[in-house]
Amino acid sequence: MIIYNVTVSVEEESTSDWLDWMKTDHIPEVMNCGVFTKAQINRVIVEGDSHNTFAVAYTCFSMKDLHLYQTKFSPYLQEKHIARYGDKVVSFRTIMDVIEEF
Repeated sequence: MIIYNVTVSVEEESTSDWLDWMKTDHIPEVMNCGVFTKAQINRVIVEGDSHNTFAVAYTCFSMKDLHLYQTKFSPYLQEKHIARYGDKVVSFRTIMDVIEEF
């Protein structure tokens, strides 16, 4: 299993709108691509942080599946995200290979 993690820091005044949009629009649109088996939104907890950093984790079966998403769907979906929030969010992506679950 592969976890595609998008960590996003959101300006405080945009957090509520961003979370709502992610739940009702963006994540459902990502899931409708048919690549990922599940998605979850996690709040990153860091002492002294404003609680506006989130890790959105998408799970798929293989790197081949992730590559399909990255080449076919991701550019358009990232463009929509940037058009809506611009510099009010900063994000970076990591890819993790699940070795074993306990």
